[in-house]
Amino acid sequence: MAAEDRIEHKAEEVKGRAKEAYGKGTGNRSAAAKGRVDQTSAHVKQAGDHVKNAGKHVKDAMDR
Repeated sequence: MAAEDRIEHKAEEVKGRAKEAYGKGTGNRSAAAKGRVDQTSAHVKQAGDHVKNAGKHVKDAMDR
C-alpha cells in the first residue's frame, strides 16, 4: 500500500505543476494558485510517507 500511496502523491504533485503551468500560461491566477496548493498538499503527504518509511527502518533496526 505504501508504494501505491507514494505513486498517488507524486501524481498529485505533477497534476499541480501542470495546473500551475496552465494558469501561468493563460494568465489565470486562480488556476496557478490552485496548482500551487495541489503541489503543497502533495508535498505534505510525501513528507508523511517519508516519516512512515523512516519509522519502519527504525523498527527493523531495533528488532535486530
